[in-house]
Amino acid sequence: MDLTVVPMSAGQERPMPTSDFGFCEYFANRMFTQRYSAAAGWHNARIEPYAPFSMEPSGIVLHYAQMIFEGMKAYRRDDGGINLFRPMENMRRFNNSARRMSMAPVDEEEHLAAIIKLVAIEQQWVPESPATLYIRPTLIATDTTLGVKASSTYLHFVIISPVGPYFKEGFAPVPVYITDEYVRAAVGGVGEAKTGGNYAASLYAGEIARTKGYSQVLWLDAKEHRWVEEVGAMNICFVYGGERIVTPPLTGSILPGVTRKSVIELGRDLGYEVAEEPVEVHQMIDDVRSGKITEVFGCGTAAVIAPVGKLGWHDEGVIVNGNNPGPVAKQLFDELTGIQFGRIPDRFGWTMDVPLNGG
Repeated sequence: MDLTVVPMSAGQERPMPTSDFGFCEYFANRMFTQRYSAAAGWHNARIEPYAPFSMEPSGIVLHYAQMIFEGMKAYRRDDGGINLFRPMENMRRFNNSARRMSMAPVDEEEHLAAIIKLVAIEQQWVPESPATLYIRPTLIATDTTLGVKASSTYLHFVIISPVGPYFKEGFAPVPVYITDEYVRAAVGGVGEAKTGGNYAASLYAGEIARTKGYSQVLWLDAKEHRWVEEVGAMNICFVYGGERIVTPPLTGSILPGVTRKSVIELGRDLGYEVAEEPVEVHQMIDDVRSGKITEVFGCGTAAVIAPVGKLGWHDEGVIVNGNNPGPVAKQLFDELTGIQFGRIPDRFGWTMDVPLNGG
């Protein structure tokens, strides 16, 4: 990749806010962009000042939602260095999403190199622990026609933002509402792609859940409305008897989360039995009531591990573990964040150091 770094003009540099980041409310001074056409391939790769895009009203992405994105983070270590966490997993998933949405894939090594360069240049925007720098690679269709077809031109960009906890409660149990009326995705659809339409489809049920006092929605399968799939924008895990972790298998309608994969591998390393098995919602509710299920937690890049303290099932609020965080979720959270921030040895080789001397 021939990457150009565009200088900032005098007065363009803004300091990072010092606290109260919220979640993706402030963005760093620079972003990465490159463009694609069938004739030229990927070209015009630039790190340039963060600024609005100009688009024609007929842009395909605005009408047919041909777009994908990723979510990953950079972590400030205690020694001042910066870690990325399993970044090639995100690069591969980005391209898998692109192929499912009939979009031009990117070179994964070059994509990661551009992100590393952007983070190094904007290193002052990586906050101290426990805050992190959220990284949002995105790919959008840019053809200007209203014909329903895949675009032949694309814009790939990366923006970055310092973030605090995803849930304002921090590592505290969140209430989750189970819907058996609305669905997020169906097998054979685009549920396993990280594309905007999946999230748009979740908004209506999410608003209903919030009016009922719940933070997230637990999604069931589209065919039978019986089988647990995801919670909000996270994968979901159930702990049986404090020693067995179960998460639904990837069926094609569930996003293959990087944190999910890490929980499976880390859980087994810590001595837990970890299984990818279907979870039937009625049986799951009975198992929570009886205490057979001792913990429920979501896992994803934004929240890492999010304990679930209450499940809204029809008109009943089913309490999980006395509405307290459980020891398994806490251990996984401490281990994962310890590796991400470099506080404990990375025995898996999951972290990547961001070289800062060229930033």
